[in-house]
Amino acid sequence: MTKLAIIGGTGLTQLSGLTIIKRDKLTTPYGSPSAEFVTGEFNQKEVIFLARHGNPHTIAPHKINYRANIWSLKHLGVEQIIAVAAVGGITEEMTPAHIAIPDQIIDYSHDRKHTFFEDENYPVTHIDFTYPYSQKLRSALITAAANANISISPIGTYGCTQGPRLETAAEIKRMEKDGCNVVGMTGMPEAALAKELGMDYAAVSVIANWAAGKTTGEITMAEIEQHLHAGMANIEQLLKSFISLA
Repeated sequence: MTKLAIIGGTGLTQLSGLTIIKRDKLTTPYGSPSAEFVTGEFNQKEVIFLARHGNPHTIAPHKINYRANIWSLKHLGVEQIIAVAAVGGITEEMTPAHIAIPDQIIDYSHDRKHTFFEDENYPVTHIDFTYPYSQKLRSALITAAANANISISPIGTYGCTQGPRLETAAEIKRMEKDGCNVVGMTGMPEAALAKELGMDYAAVSVIANWAAGKTTGEITMAEIEQHLHAGMANIEQLLKSFISLA
């Protein structure tokens, strides 16, 4: 089996059902990763799990050391990454607790270390980022969802904002005009860094709330936690189904 890693975002700081084999605490040329890398058996297959925001959840999206995380996974021999993240729903079908497998991304973040190709250790390189996500992984996830009878959106555009604040209603209106279906804060530069190192990468977006301006009233953490709880139950089943295909 190709070596697989699962990166867990908000609501997924540890993977239920993972029988832990070992933990690796790494140092990298780019500083410290978010957390230990937990190798374990999940649905009878070996996977590596990383909590993107740390465990417990302490690292804000704009403070995540994306380069250290991705470099470490490559160092551990990982070839495929499934990146789980909580997002806000922008378009009509992206209802709370729903799951989307995006096929495109628009990057609105700034001031993040977004490439490995910036010093003498790497030549200047321009990766082809036309299709930011691995179609092979996306197809497998879509099949896995169907096999597990989980309703998903098989395409969509992820808009990545800087955070840690949530967006304004006007920003969401602009993003919708740009073609974004969901909004999150961690999709970039994670996807690009994985592509730079030749790793297959696909995102699984769990809609935690309607984005700003899509409902009346304020977005609350209680609302987000409620929808994440429901969505993450399906995520676990989706991941088990995905791994069973390997």
